[in-house]
Amino acid sequence: MRLSRYFLPVLKETPAEAQIVSHRLMLRAGMIKQSSAGIYSWLPMGFKVLKKIERIVHEEQIRAGHVPMLMPTIQPADLWKESGRYDAYGAELLRIRDRQDRDMLYGPTNEEMITDIFRSHVASYKDLPLTLYHIQWKFRDEMRPRFGVMRGREFLMKDGYNFDLTKEDALHAYNRHLVSYLRTYERMGLQAIPMRADSGPIGGDDTHEFLVLAETGESEVFYDAEITDLSFGDREVDYDSVDECRAVLEEFTSRYARTDETHDADEFAKIPEARQRVARGIEVGQIFYFGTKYSDAMGASVQDADGNKVPVHMGSHGIGVSRLVGAIIEASHDENGIIWPEGVTPFHCGIVNLKQGDAEADAACENLYAALEAEGLEPLYDDRNERAGGKFATMDLIGLPWRITVGPRGLKNGVVELTSRRTGESEEMSPEAAVARVAEIYAAHKPVNPGV
Repeated sequence: MRLSRYFLPVLKETPAEAQIVSHRLMLRAGMIKQSSAGIYSWLPMGFKVLKKIERIVHEEQIRAGHVPMLMPTIQPADLWKESGRYDAYGAELLRIRDRQDRDMLYGPTNEEMITDIFRSHVASYKDLPLTLYHIQWKFRDEMRPRFGVMRGREFLMKDGYNFDLTKEDALHAYNRHLVSYLRTYERMGLQAIPMRADSGPIGGDDTHEFLVLAETGESEVFYDAEITDLSFGDREVDYDSVDECRAVLEEFTSRYARTDETHDADEFAKIPEARQRVARGIEVGQIFYFGTKYSDAMGASVQDADGNKVPVHMGSHGIGVSRLVGAIIEASHDENGIIWPEGVTPFHCGIVNLKQGDAEADAACENLYAALEAEGLEPLYDDRNERAGGKFATMDLIGLPWRITVGPRGLKNGVVELTSRRTGESEEMSPEAAVARVAEIYAAHKPVNPGV
């Protein structure tokens, strides 16, 4: 993409309403524009990042054997009345009445709807286990929407639902989701720590939140410092293996890590003092096992091997896709702007032409642009007739991981400059070598499932 033809409305000044880093930088980098309180338009660059995150979530869900679908944003209130949550959910539930005087709602989650779908089409244990998921916009009418996309009213969320014959099978689904989430977050350049949490209005006894450590986090968290040394890495896990999934869960949850809602001061005190940590965290996902809560209430049962009708065991599993955009920025920025991890960057590499209009510099930039595209990469070429300082400031603000700078002086020596946004380190090399280096870096971040 050529920046002269792109819609990137960057701001020099920080809007007064932005209270946290991610909100400030998303507004300044031209990623979002507020429509009304807690509701945003996603402008082109913000939308690109959102889709990169969504794709990673899809790929890891499908890798774990989960089946994608799509449910509507507007749901009939009758389903929620059947489960008992229509009145219990509270004022965050946006209730609507259509022109036929039917009670409807803008879905904040989909337990009732997915249970209705399941009970309409599945009657035998032979069709289990089954996990269905979708990525869809949700709405919760927050009393005080704030912090940009971190605490908005409208948000994009992946929510998945497992249906199993027994509690043991459902707990394997729980463990399988924990494994897939660890892999998902690491692909985005995040370390998300699973912490024992409170189930809230969804219900259930078993639940873990995934939190990214950040000073602006809404939750106070208590954890054993050893947990931050853990990494999922490139390991392969057989998602069908109960033992392998359980082993990963035990590895990542055996050390103390809890939100303030479930913190146990006595247990925390047993950790050696040098490893005790108290910090703030941003929730980016949560997994639940809630047994037969919804299947009992809504008659979602199957026939078992003995011909008996039994309620299915369920769980739900969410990832805040739009919230992750803010969380990544909170975890990865400096005083000059965003620093995107390679896995989610909107463009793979920036090209800065120091002397727009110079025939040799223009030709070199065009060749770099074509060569990067030929490698399957998306470059952002700053071809504006602007001063070099302004071009560098824009690149730092929008946070592309790599920048190639082209100028007449370097070209006389046959070199361009490749710069890392994260470290600030630069290296002179031939244009061909710069393209090869960038292509090599991104080889590890190619989509795992091109069909998604």
